[in-house]
Amino acid sequence: MNRAEREAAARRIMERTPPPVPPELHAEAVRRGGRMLRRRNAAVLLMWLVLFAATMAFVVWALTARPWVEPPSETTPPLTGW
Repeated sequence: MNRAEREAAARRIMERTPPPVPPELHAEAVRRGGRMLRRRNAAVLLMWLVLFAATMAFVVWALTARPWVEPPSETTPPLTGW
């Protein structure tokens, strides 16, 4: 099948009248779309809640562990009595 034959076949397909759509198809598509939208919204909400919980856990850990403070030296005893 050469290019001209493919173009002619495509034109014939596009010039045909489209087949009738079943009337219940629209209602089914709306129902499925609504369900998909609710699931997506729930997934986004869950993602934000997990992100918030992880942030709060990190903040609590940082405030209790204080990783920015240098730990005291334990290799030499403190000098007293000088």
